[in-house]
Amino acid sequence: MSEQAGSEQARKTAEALEYLTGFGNEHSSEAVPGALPLGRNSPQRAPLGLYAEQLSGSAFTEPRSHNRRSWLYRIRPSAAHPPFTRIDNGALRTAPFTEAPADPNRLRWNPLPDPAPGTDFLAGLWTLGGNGDATQRTGMAVHLYAANASMTDRVFSDSDGELLIVPERGGLLLRTELGLLAARPGDVAIIPRGVRFRVELLDADARGYVCENYGQPFVLPDLGPIGANGLAAARDFRAPVAAYEDVERPTEVITKFCGNLWSATYDHSPLDVVAWYGTHVPYVYDLRRFNVLGTISYDHPDPSIFTVLTSPSDTPGLAGVDFVVFAPRWLVGEDTFRPPYFHRNVMSEYMGLIEGAYDAKAEGFVPGGGSLHNMMSAHGPDHETFDRASAAELKPQKIDDGLAFMFETRWPITATAQAAGADHLQRGYDDVWQGLQRHFRA
Repeated sequence: MSEQAGSEQARKTAEALEYLTGFGNEHSSEAVPGALPLGRNSPQRAPLGLYAEQLSGSAFTEPRSHNRRSWLYRIRPSAAHPPFTRIDNGALRTAPFTEAPADPNRLRWNPLPDPAPGTDFLAGLWTLGGNGDATQRTGMAVHLYAANASMTDRVFSDSDGELLIVPERGGLLLRTELGLLAARPGDVAIIPRGVRFRVELLDADARGYVCENYGQPFVLPDLGPIGANGLAAARDFRAPVAAYEDVERPTEVITKFCGNLWSATYDHSPLDVVAWYGTHVPYVYDLRRFNVLGTISYDHPDPSIFTVLTSPSDTPGLAGVDFVVFAPRWLVGEDTFRPPYFHRNVMSEYMGLIEGAYDAKAEGFVPGGGSLHNMMSAHGPDHETFDRASAAELKPQKIDDGLAFMFETRWPITATAQAAGADHLQRGYDDVWQGLQRHFRA
């Protein structure tokens, strides 16, 4: 099948998808009636001749509210496979990041160059940097991807962490063990640790960002004084319904384990789960459903008010990684400088742009690109944005011409050597602040 025909088939499949709704629910689904046992997890004989298998994303003894596990009822058990062998990592890197020292300078990149023909999602992954240690389950990594081919007879899983995929150009059909998800620009998809999946393209090419979270799984942030409603609503997260492949042909299964890629060729597709139930589940979420809260009096709220998901650390409120979105919203603050203010932050921030423009940067920050402001590096609006916002008439203003996001983390992000020396690194990024003039009058 040609790539064009494959994309057309993937689009038809994506348009027909149904979902289960709710974040963190004990979901259950069966592709064939009667495949899901009732009243027990592991009967002596599972229904329909299936194998019962538990997939644990947390330790058995973690608190109930933290426990992530799903029971899968599959055609063949995952244990039936040949040995894995090491393969080349390509441009994929993993913490600890030691190729270069952590850099206090502000950095910004243009989008990834177009990939070579035949590059699929996995081959198109390119690591910008990160922190922590994947073997100790701490920290995170920032990856980008650029692809122009679907994964064919090839499946991937990540033992090092969960993946938060942010499409910027081109839609993705994610065929996971638990079912299918479609993620288009404006959506994000969360693939839990260890869940196998294949990426098919809905368009001729695709580009975007990936946050690999080595730490605690993402959860919805507590709302505190906000109350019971606001930000991302649990019901707007969509989980897949069961769908399986009963395919007996060679399939390459690639796993990322302690920073390296390992491959084994199965004689069948491992996406053969006929029924499942549990909490270790992939999701997709439409960022435009984020309920933005903000000032209705004065001053600009801290960007934490835009948090969609958070990975808690051992210090309350200090996240291993937060996922933040700057979604369409109204600005109405009186006597207020409305773009993001100048600041230095103990947290480190990687920002990307999905579409349009970002209200703190007049030029140079484009969809598919990204900026890195490590801890305590001074940043904020460029001089053109500052001058314009300082003189603007403060009438109600709708910000709806852009969709930006941020991966924010408690530790500095160390860039990889390939990112620090990339041709698409903007060497003159500091210049955007050079036009700021002295206005002080004693």
